[in-house]
Amino acid sequence: MSEQPTVDHFAEVVLPLAVHSTFSYLIPSDLVNDIALGKRVVVQFGPSRYYTGVVAKVHCIAPQYTTIKAILEVVDDSPIISHQQLALWKWVANYYQCGIGAVMNAALPNAFKLVSDCVLCLSGEEMNMNSLTDNEYLLIETLQIAGKQPVKQLKKMFPEFKLHRVIEGLIHKGIVVMEEELRDKVKPKTSKFISFPEQEFHAWRNEADKLTSRAPKQKEFVEDVCQLTVDEYVTLRLEKTAFMQRFDLSQAICKQLLQKGLIEEEQEEVGRIKQLDVIPQDLPKLSDDQQAALQNIKNGFSANKPVLLHGITGSGKTEVYLHLIQEVLQQNQQVLYLLPEIALTAQLVERIMKVFGNQVAVYHSRFNVQERAEIWKGLLEENSRFKVVIGARSALFLPLDSLGLIIVDEEHEGSFKQHDPSPRYHARDLAVYLAHHFKARIVLGTATPSIESYYNAEQGRYHLVELMKRFSGVALPEVQCADLSETYRKKKMQGVFSEFLIEEMKRVLDLNQQVILFQNRRGFAPVLTCKACGEAEKCSRCDVTYTYHKGINALKCHYCGEQQELELSCSQCGSADIGFKGFGTEKIEEQVRQLFPNKKIARMDLETTRGKDAYSSIIHDFSNRKVDILVGTQMLTKGLDFDHVALVGVLNADQLLNHPDFRAFERAFQLLTQVSGRAGRRNERGKVVIQTFSPFHDVIRQVMHQDYKELYRNELLHRKNFNYPPFYRLINITFKHTKRSLVDECAQGFALAIRAELGEERVLGPEYPAISMINRVYQKHLLIKFERNLSPASIKQVLNKWKTKYLQEPGFKSLKINFDVDPL
Repeated sequence: MSEQPTVDHFAEVVLPLAVHSTFSYLIPSDLVNDIALGKRVVVQFGPSRYYTGVVAKVHCIAPQYTTIKAILEVVDDSPIISHQQLALWKWVANYYQCGIGAVMNAALPNAFKLVSDCVLCLSGEEMNMNSLTDNEYLLIETLQIAGKQPVKQLKKMFPEFKLHRVIEGLIHKGIVVMEEELRDKVKPKTSKFISFPEQEFHAWRNEADKLTSRAPKQKEFVEDVCQLTVDEYVTLRLEKTAFMQRFDLSQAICKQLLQKGLIEEEQEEVGRIKQLDVIPQDLPKLSDDQQAALQNIKNGFSANKPVLLHGITGSGKTEVYLHLIQEVLQQNQQVLYLLPEIALTAQLVERIMKVFGNQVAVYHSRFNVQERAEIWKGLLEENSRFKVVIGARSALFLPLDSLGLIIVDEEHEGSFKQHDPSPRYHARDLAVYLAHHFKARIVLGTATPSIESYYNAEQGRYHLVELMKRFSGVALPEVQCADLSETYRKKKMQGVFSEFLIEEMKRVLDLNQQVILFQNRRGFAPVLTCKACGEAEKCSRCDVTYTYHKGINALKCHYCGEQQELELSCSQCGSADIGFKGFGTEKIEEQVRQLFPNKKIARMDLETTRGKDAYSSIIHDFSNRKVDILVGTQMLTKGLDFDHVALVGVLNADQLLNHPDFRAFERAFQLLTQVSGRAGRRNERGKVVIQTFSPFHDVIRQVMHQDYKELYRNELLHRKNFNYPPFYRLINITFKHTKRSLVDECAQGFALAIRAELGEERVLGPEYPAISMINRVYQKHLLIKFERNLSPASIKQVLNKWKTKYLQEPGFKSLKINFDVDPL
């Protein structure tokens, strides 16, 4: 009987690279049974680099390559990505016009993406030490003592000389070789535990008496142990630090007890995600309005529609969410709760954990790579304890295999949009697709719906639920304006504060209530100008002025991060007559301290919240009334719930109104309404003071009357007249390069080409944005506007055709052309 011919197997592998396709690799015969969709594999890419990719498909069709590389290793025992997640990756790559490798980079925690490091080691050949330079000798001596070393590490060890030139010289002499070594970023956390040896209690005591008779401190320990019951002696097992605290032991005594065998030490892997000792509380009782809204949401679920919950600030949307979560958990399904700001998780996690305990997991970018990987692995476990996941937009890519409900809180928020790098997705829109994909229910909640979402509800695509009364029965805050033009004319400004705002702050603080001051700009002053020549100090890398930060006494660019010391003279004309224009949160904090020296003041912006737990600490102190006045940017304006805030001050509303953007009025209304909603949420009606030069502006008036419907009608009319969403779709194309002339040439030619195919009226630009250079890279924009009844796929096909053609031109190969679908 003749042998059956062997059939080669191949795998399509997704690599974490900005490419649009998967790569085919041969599956060695000894790995055929180990390979499965969703598992990670180690592959070689290019002549020397190694990557961890994800298997997207297994097949027997040989690719049309001259040579095909084989998979080197299978990393996982079981898949870490499901077929549903892979389908989501492909949809994101296709809709948002990016490579699937870019989606993989956004989806997977960094700890799961093994890459290779360049490692330097001795070749083993004989060497003539006399032929070496001083730097070469130092490097060789290091390798002889420490063994092979990553090049990155050697750069840190020898920052004073040109390392690559030294390495090249040694490689040429045959003394060292360069290798590629895979590094695994996932490192389990371990801890030491102490217990008593497995022997009968009395036998241990007799032995301990003999061994510690001449050691008083150890004798005290033995006496303390003798106070334990037999059961306690047998079962006692504590982490080393806790054990030492329990018996008042020093490190030295603990070591001696270990050497004598009176205690035993074990090293054990422990989780980074701590289980809290919480007793779940009952669900909060709902008011009649909340109960009606809950039932209306269920009606929307029955109609298989996304639900838009339009509830005013303080109406108790979170309590409604808790009841929805409870019902989903009773069906043994999972809940994904999306938030736009990490700051919001601090309060929300506490509220949700009070009800659902350790079933809650938190996932966002402030967690380190190990913690994020641990949550991912925890979700992959059978009968995972994580049933409610709270996170920012990246949580959409978590392996939730029994997803029953998605809640998108503050759905209008621009923070849900990923801008750079690819994929440039919108978490709200992706959540709607994900819910449809998993056949899960979805609620989009907000006090200020985006125009697009409210329009979808009007058109019947979403089910609208409204909750228009505050939970406590307290009226919405009174909103008043401080007319800055009048105040400046009468010379009644004190720094950045109007007389009216100062009086209101004094009144509220005298009543032992709290104040929030909002300015959506950090730093001390956004512009440093010369009064002699009028020149403003600009970043050398970006087309933007430096912001002065008084805390570090330096000028800083908020785009590229460049920083330089404050010079006391103009860099252009040398004049010492320089001054600051505008103000940020630092300046407000300084002036508040001068006005109210006896009050406790805190600031919440990017500078004060860089630490992992900084958000929680500031919010905790303010909630517990350790802070009287909180100054901050937009991160404190929404979703936070404070009991004793009686006054909110908006320092400069005009900054929000005067943006060259068709969404400027919508965003200004949302931000001002949200920050207003932090006042008077419990017992008494709060007050909001908006400082502005335009007190009769339509948006200011709409905020004062809490009139979202009027804003919506006005915006809808303008957008219909000028062909903007929700009536038209947008794709923004960005051309980037370090040479301005190259950007101009490519953008102009690209625009002419697609105008010929798409029509003159559908293409706007190309134009430079307000900030045309960032980090020495010029960028120019081209905006595509097309009707909703046109096929997006056909439009994208035209754009991709010309993108491919231009990037194949010799002069444009180094240029970047990025597509941003549905830009914000």
